[in-house]
Parts: sequence; C-alpha cells; structure tokens
Amino acid sequence: MMGITSKKSMPAHSAHTLFLYLCEITNDMKMTTTENIRKELQTLADSKYQEFHSSLLPGANNILGVRIPQLRTMAKEIIKKEDWRTFVESTDTIYYEETMLQGMIIGLAKMELEEQMKYVTMFIPRIDNWAVCDIFCSELKTSVKKGKENVWQFIQPYLKSSKEFEIRFGIVMLFHYVDDAHIDSLLKYADSFNHDAYYARMAMAWMISLCFIKFPQKTMEYLKHSTLDNWTYNKALQKTIESFRVDKDTKDILREMKRR
Repeated sequence: MMGITSKKSMPAHSAHTLFLYLCEITNDMKMTTTENIRKELQTLADSKYQEFHSSLLPGANNILGVRIPQLRTMAKEIIKKEDWRTFVESTDTIYYEETMLQGMIIGLAKMELEEQMKYVTMFIPRIDNWAVCDIFCSELKTSVKKGKENVWQFIQPYLKSSKEFEIRFGIVMLFHYVDDAHIDSLLKYADSFNHDAYYARMAMAWMISLCFIKFPQKTMEYLKHSTLDNWTYNKALQKTIESFRVDKDTKDILREMKRR
C-alpha cells in the first residue's frame, strides 16, 4: 500500500478495516467541487442574517445566510485552490449563495475577455434576483477594464430584453459607463426605456440618479424634457434627492419637478 497517500491516518492492519479505509478515500475523491463548496457554505450560515437577507429578497429561495464579504473571500480561495471552471459551469446548485459565488468567480478569476464574456453569457439566465444581478455587475468591472467598448457592445442586446433581470443586468452594467464618452447615449437610452417590471424600473431610476451626480446640468436638462414614465421618473428624482452628493438647493428644485 505504499502508493496510497492521504491526510487520514492509516487504520489498523486488517483486511476489513483497510477495505473500509480505501472506500472512504475513494468517496472523498469522488466528492465534487460543488459538494465541497456547499459544505463550507453550510458551516458559514448565520440564521439571523438569513432571516434579514431573505426579507430583502422576496421570491429568492434557499438562502443560507452567508455574508457578502465571506462569499467574496471564499470566491478568491476557490479561484486559487479549486477547479473553479467546473463549479462555475455546474447547474447543480441548491443555494442562493452558490449562484452568488459563481457570479463572483466569473468577475474575479483571471482570464481573457473573450472567455469571460462566454461565462457571462452562460451565467445571465441564472440571475433571478436583484442582489445576484448587482453584485455580479459590480465584479464585472474587471471585464470593463479589459475592453470597455467591447463590453459596451456586448450589453446592448440586454438593454432591449423583455426579461426583468436581463434588462436589469444591462442597465446596472451601464453604471460603469457614466462618463464623458457615454453620458449622451445613456440619457438617450433612458428616454427610450419602456418596461413594466419593478426591478428594471428601479435600475433605470438608479442609473439616472448616478448620471445626475456626475453630470448634473446634462441630466437636469434631460429630466425637464423626459418622456420617461411617471413612476420611473419620480423614482429617479427620489433617488437623486436621497444622495448626499446633491446640494440642498438642487434637491428643492428636484422636489418641485415631481410629476403628480
């Protein structure tokens, strides 16, 4: 038995115990990356946080209650130590946190932009709540750094999607493009926006508020002539007013602009 190596100590030298020992090692070797990750997530679960986080995600199922910083640390460890591609490609997930981890890994793992975009395309249909969507988009700042205009072109079809979380993905990705080169395109898109889904509308309101913070004059002019639906328009005003980066006088003007 010289070829066998393991962290487990060798059991007593009997044929039966040795057989059981070999079976145990074989089972360990068969355990998939997904199963190992799931076990670790279960050990990190916090029932109080699970209750709190579930209240923020109506409709999201199987939340363990693992905090985002812990998930991000775990994602980095998986990238270093595990076959992360096997895990990311797996559809055999049970928990919300597993999906969140997959998205984080796609954003954090070192790879060429072309490969990363393939994983992004694969992952988007798995997004079924705002938290996974927004954290995923935040981690994808890595892809924007690799090829800003390539990613800009990539997200365009999602901005026209009828699916709630596909279009939210597209809009939240636009947050990386609140800059001189793209502000006119963002405001033009905002005026063409027409979607009934709550999380799509909220993303649009959020985007407009970010545009206002960085480009107040342009965005104010847009708001004065906007054809945006009343709910999204008023929500955009609200989110802008709530920002600590907007002065009191401007907030007073925005309050007067509310549609009634």
